[in-house]
Amino acid sequence: MTADPEEGPHMRQSLGAYALHALPDAEAYAVARHLRNCERCAADYAAVAETAALLALLTEEDLLE
Repeated sequence: MTADPEEGPHMRQSLGAYALHALPDAEAYAVARHLRNCERCAADYAAVAETAALLALLTEEDLLE
């Protein structure tokens, strides 16, 4: 979680792991709860989640190019 003095705590550092389902349950729950109430982090999460979904489309051959 990061702190922005003007806007309070945010969860941007956890969004990548959350998108990949790599957080422990308690931390994932905290991020999900935060995303319901924070438009800024929800927008950041949407971008991260889209990128994570695109990674699944890559093949080994794509990575070697």
